[in-house]
Amino acid sequence: MKLYIGSDHAGFEMKETLKDWMVKEFPSIQIEDKGCATVESCDYADYAHAVAESINNDSRGILLCGSANGVNIAANKHAGVRAALCWTEEIAVLARQHNDANILSIPARFVSIEGAQAMVRAFLNTPFEGGRHTKRVEKIDL
Repeated sequence: MKLYIGSDHAGFEMKETLKDWMVKEFPSIQIEDKGCATVESCDYADYAHAVAESINNDSRGILLCGSANGVNIAANKHAGVRAALCWTEEIAVLARQHNDANILSIPARFVSIEGAQAMVRAFLNTPFEGGRHTKRVEKIDL
């Protein structure tokens, strides 16, 4: 699996910490960082679009910003993207099981690194249930 990750300045430090952790935790996953590269103020939409444009059936994404609202809104403008704003492990599990989420949006200013790691682990390890959820997911794109 390929994983694309991106953040604005507010999510930069957590993004870097998660990347280092994921290399050890998920050695078979290829991680590509779509930016940003510093804590200097920048526009979240640039990085949300870069991650969203990269998503396909064989990949997933992680986006971070202060509240995760901005990156989540921007990413969900892209056809085929199902970005889920999560703040707990349980929400991340349900986003995968019921919504087949392909991007996890993390509010860096409101969750701990341990909480973010738990969400990432759940997001990467939880399969889509399919079944009754399939027809619902198929209704998302306009």
